[in-house]
Amino acid sequence: MSFTLAIVGRPNVGKSTLFNRLVGKRLALVDDQPGVTRDLREGAARLADLRFTVIDTAGLEDVTDDSLQGRMRRLTERAVDMADICLFMIDARAGVTPTDLVFADILRKRAANVILAANKGEGAAADAGVIEAYSLGLGEPIRLSAEHGEGLNDLYTHLMPLADGFAERAAEDAPEIDVTLDEDEGDMEATTPQPTNAKPLQVAVVGRPNAGKSTLVNQILGEDRLLTGPEAGITRDAISLRIDWEGPDGVAVPMRIFDTAGMRKKAKVQEKLEKLSVSDGLRAVKFAEVVVVLLDAAIPFEQQDLRLADLAEREGRAVVVAVNKWDIEEDKQGKLKELRESFERLLPQLRGAPLVTVSAKTGRGMDRLQAAIMRAYDVWNRRVTTAHLNRWLAGMMEAHPPPAPQGKRIKLRYMTQAKTRPPGFVVMCSHPDKVPESYSRYLVNGLRVDFDMPGTPIRLYMRGQNDANPYKGRKKAPPSKLRKHTEGRRKD
Repeated sequence: MSFTLAIVGRPNVGKSTLFNRLVGKRLALVDDQPGVTRDLREGAARLADLRFTVIDTAGLEDVTDDSLQGRMRRLTERAVDMADICLFMIDARAGVTPTDLVFADILRKRAANVILAANKGEGAAADAGVIEAYSLGLGEPIRLSAEHGEGLNDLYTHLMPLADGFAERAAEDAPEIDVTLDEDEGDMEATTPQPTNAKPLQVAVVGRPNAGKSTLVNQILGEDRLLTGPEAGITRDAISLRIDWEGPDGVAVPMRIFDTAGMRKKAKVQEKLEKLSVSDGLRAVKFAEVVVVLLDAAIPFEQQDLRLADLAEREGRAVVVAVNKWDIEEDKQGKLKELRESFERLLPQLRGAPLVTVSAKTGRGMDRLQAAIMRAYDVWNRRVTTAHLNRWLAGMMEAHPPPAPQGKRIKLRYMTQAKTRPPGFVVMCSHPDKVPESYSRYLVNGLRVDFDMPGTPIRLYMRGQNDANPYKGRKKAPPSKLRKHTEGRRKD
């Protein structure tokens, strides 16, 4: 999905009808009465060769209080802020209303890209409304009929140039992961690519609500750029901030830091606004290279903390676990020992990942945090030569030979590193489907210890390798020919 399109407009202008047509399903309720849609609804849209996310919103009403309509309006404005493109729909048969004028002004201020659409545009009755739409000052209106599918070609024409720009932006912002190594390149000792101003190190800070994520980012920035407070759930957007973070050695590292909304258990997330915030935070994890999982020292390693760390590992990102509010902890030595034991027991897939204690409020531990981030990033880029890997594999097999399930002996013949970011290894073997998971874990744990790769996700792939049999695949000669050939040899 290259971009997000939010459909906004007054109630009953046909937003949900167009949403259903773009996603190809009747996901949104449609009725003649206004105000049917109240929540935000996302869908995977398809228009010719374009693939994007479309958001159906509640009808915009000129209400700003805490009534149902006021809350619906704030939710729609939230979708406007999040979306890459806003499709502003009016009713061509009703013409431009005073409410349309109010919201056109809001969109001009809040949205970077606005496309104007005059829906219900079939027939001569809509001509006057389409012409009147020019008065909104949002460019040439698209004449649409969402119910009959008319005007979608014009919508495609407007979206195409914008989509190209968002695709280029996504390619630039996306971290380079699963980097494939050439055979020659894999045999060379390589250094970790250093972050630059053009390609800063991307770090996402995630955690439960009120763990102190925004306070931590403010401390790193050295100024109160983000709103903080004792209340949980203040942050709602995944906010990206650019900084040159200077370490204790005086070297500044270019970074882009994502401050995300607190993520609670899925069952507790009821409000649509919070669902949007959580999905925004999950996207930040996918765009990060290093993920800092921030815990509250008073209640560390809650179920949601474990899920977030596991998510980062499954996405193949380097992970740093930071324990916040360390300044108010009394028994620091005892607590630290307890934290390390819990970490080893609850997150075995991240064994050896950096665990640092910080105080976002006072700034203590920031140097340790930066060092841990750079260390995790370095391990994430680690490369091992094929010669070292095969000597190591021989030693591992000698210490603990692979099992022989169902009497079939498994031969591990060859090993090489195929990828970095995170490190990925391929073992050529016989019967790859018979290799038990326990033996793969044995090899992964050995890689972590022997090649100094603690904490980073490691991918290990078992692949089959055919024996070099020169007669394999040849057709067998008929018995009559074999007999003649044998008889001829006897006569000779």
